[in-house]
Amino acid sequence: MSYRSLKSRCYEILEKGKKGDEISRRVDFLIITLILLNILAVILESVSWIRIEFQQIFSILEWISIGIFSIEYLLRIWSITEKSAYSRPIAGRIKYFFSFYSIVDLLAIIPAFVPLLIKADLRILRGVRLLRLFRILKLGRYNKALSHIKRVMKAAKEELIISLFAVITLLVVASSLMYFIENEVQPETFSSIPATMWWGVATLTTVGYGDVYPITAMGKVMAGVMAILGIGIFALPAGILANGFGNTEKDKKEDKEDCVCEHCGKTMKNK
Repeated sequence: MSYRSLKSRCYEILEKGKKGDEISRRVDFLIITLILLNILAVILESVSWIRIEFQQIFSILEWISIGIFSIEYLLRIWSITEKSAYSRPIAGRIKYFFSFYSIVDLLAIIPAFVPLLIKADLRILRGVRLLRLFRILKLGRYNKALSHIKRVMKAAKEELIISLFAVITLLVVASSLMYFIENEVQPETFSSIPATMWWGVATLTTVGYGDVYPITAMGKVMAGVMAILGIGIFALPAGILANGFGNTEKDKKEDKEDCVCEHCGKTMKNK
């Protein structure tokens, strides 16, 4: 097997397995199983007696995972030039290095090497180890649902940014007004605008924990208005995403419909 064909085959195996390609499908199964085991391990390690009792098993799983994920990452960097978008040997690999899934792959292996490279506080190291949870994002390569969500969010990113800006604007305005209304009667609770933002978040999301609330008549009116506005404002992203899912499903159906050639009049089936 030539160098080029070996690299091409490596790329095919690492990408989502096609029907009939058993080797690629088995590699997919291995990676998916390893990701799920790692997520389960992160969850179980948070229980102190499980962490102490099965520490050796967790350690073995971690180093096996790091080894496999590191090899996978290096092979992807090597073979990615087989994809047309990254075909240039140097520029293509640099471009891929900063892509979403490349960063996810890197975050999946970084936690193991950070303690070896730098000396840090135990709490910081625990935080770094939690980066292992990013491994779940690797499932996006193999799961149609996650890929679909990614496409929808990418298509609706401008609308989502606008709705997020609207939420932040309303939060700042509401918190500022409530601070000026309630600060004199509740100086400890509404001590500053940043402190009042906790009330703003709780009210706009309609959670209303009850630990921070206005006691003046004007403050109560303001809180009621903000709660009603919060229902509408926070419903915007849900509506945008729902519309995005509907549009992508519609596009899928249209792609599958038969089309007629305008030159010869023959019906062609889309696959």
